[in-house]
Amino acid sequence: MSTIDLNRAGATLLRVSLGLMFIAHSIVLKYFMYTLGGTAEYFESIGLPASLAYLVFALEAVGGVVLVLGIQTRIVALALLPILGGAMWVHIGNGWVFSNANGGWEYPLYLIVISIVVALQAPPSARKLVATPARVDLQRAG
Repeated sequence: MSTIDLNRAGATLLRVSLGLMFIAHSIVLKYFMYTLGGTAEYFESIGLPASLAYLVFALEAVGGVVLVLGIQTRIVALALLPILGGAMWVHIGNGWVFSNANGGWEYPLYLIVISIVVALQAPPSARKLVATPARVDLQRAG
C-alpha cells in the first residue's frame, strides 16, 4: 500500500468515526436514552431554548450520516463545530476530565480538533466549469 493510500485510509477512518459519533450522540443519546423531550428540558435548564435541542438533534443526525457517506465533508465538519463548541461550553465548569461529575470538557475539545482535521483532510468536492478558447473542462475547485 502506498503512502497516499494509507493517508486516504486514515482520513476515511477518522471521518467515518466522527460521523458515527454524531449519529450516536443524536440517535442513541438524545433520542433513545434521554428522549427528545428530556433533551429539550435539559437545554431549558441550562438557559437555552428548548427548540434548540431539536435542531441540535437533527443537525447531529443528518451531519453524522453525511460525514459517514463522505458528502461535502469539509462543509459538514465545519458546520458542526458550533454544536461541539456548545457542548464544550456546557461542560467547561466541570473540569478537564470527562469522567468528572456531569462530564468534563476534554472530550468536546477533542471532537473539535478532530472535526477541524477532518475538514482539512477532505478533498475538494465542488466542481466548477472552466471555459478556455479551445474547450470546456471540469476542474476541481480548490
